[in-house]
Amino acid sequence: MPLLSKSDLKYRYSWTAIAPDDPKATGAPDSALLNRNEGYEVLAFINRFAEACEFKYKASGTKAERLIKEHLPGDVRSHKNVRKWLADNWKKYDKSKK
Repeated sequence: MPLLSKSDLKYRYSWTAIAPDDPKATGAPDSALLNRNEGYEVLAFINRFAEACEFKYKASGTKAERLIKEHLPGDVRSHKNVRKWLADNWKKYDKSKK
């Protein structure tokens, strides 16, 4: 079960996907670059990150969202590099329960 749902997100996003980026058409969000303004991509990314990190609390998911929206450098865009940046910088920002 996903950690976060659409209603848990704290920031505004576009929820209109355009082919070929539409997860309903492709079965998964764009695997190369994370568009931090498209809600379906951010939500899916956070839930995969939360599962990999075994997060149990929604606060950890909303912290990941905040870090992506407010602190992630603009040149960090690939899913792999976003995951690495979050892992490397997690403790740098306020503490939340895992």
